[in-house]
Order: sequence, then structure tokens, then C-alpha cells
Amino acid sequence: MAKLQIRIDGDPILRKKSRKVEVIDEDIHRLIDDMYETMYEAQGVGLAAVQIGKLKQLIVIDDYEGTKIVLINPERVAEEGSSEALEGCLSVPERVGKVKRFEKIKINYTDRDGEEKTLEAEDFLARIIQHEMDHLEGILYTDLTDEMYDVDRSSESEAE
Repeated sequence: MAKLQIRIDGDPILRKKSRKVEVIDEDIHRLIDDMYETMYEAQGVGLAAVQIGKLKQLIVIDDYEGTKIVLINPERVAEEGSSEALEGCLSVPERVGKVKRFEKIKINYTDRDGEEKTLEAEDFLARIIQHEMDHLEGILYTDLTDEMYDVDRSSESEAE
């Protein structure tokens, strides 16, 4: 496994739309493993492939509450409710902002083994998924907030 460089806001690749993953092979498995290592090293809870310079519809998540998941080609099929909370991002270091998101979502995706799945998520996990799926469309949370704050990263436990 290898720790990869996380692209920072201002890098033009973060504003590009990611492409569907057509083949799940050893290269994709290696990328998934490298993305997890990179995310854990940065103390994040989610990472989209575009954040490490790969325009692929691929997301890794670990909410540290029991859900560790790989989402390939995710599509949101339903949403419900609304809540506002602070979000941060590994690509926007040392800043957080208030973002309004759906409280509950339902998505279809392909897992690491190539199986088509459906997931219903709510609260924190739903927020992570929406944040990461935005990355696949070239959207950063900073596009969705009017209130940004500086943070002291040495005291923060969740980066994204």
C-alpha cells in the first residue's frame, strides 16, 4: 500500500467530474487500499478518488461507528429530511463550514467485489456519503456554505 497525495482546494482536478469505473480489477483494488491508507493517515472519514488525482467514481468511507464501505459508481435514488452541521474536508485543510444536507439517503452502488448493492444511510453516514458524492461532481462543501471557520487541526479528530 502507498500513501497518496491529497489534492488541495485550488487544484483544478477537484472541479472535474469523475468518470464511471468500467472494470473492477487488481488496479482498482490497489487504489482502494491506497485510498484507505491515505485517508487514515490524514485522519479522515471519507475520501473520493478525485481527491488523490484520479477521476474515477470511487469513494472509501470509515465512519468509525461500524461502517467501513467502498462505493463504486454511487447513485442517489432517494433522500429525506434536512439537517445542518459543520463539515470539514481533507482537500480544504484547517477550515470547516456549516452545510445543509439530507438526513436520510438511499443509494445504489457497486462494491469492491463488483456486486450491485443498495444502502440506506442517515445522520453522520448520510452526510459523509453526500459530501464524497459531491466530490465526484466537482463540488466542494465550500460551494454549499456561507459560514466558514478556521480550526485548530491538532485538536480535531474527524477531518471529513
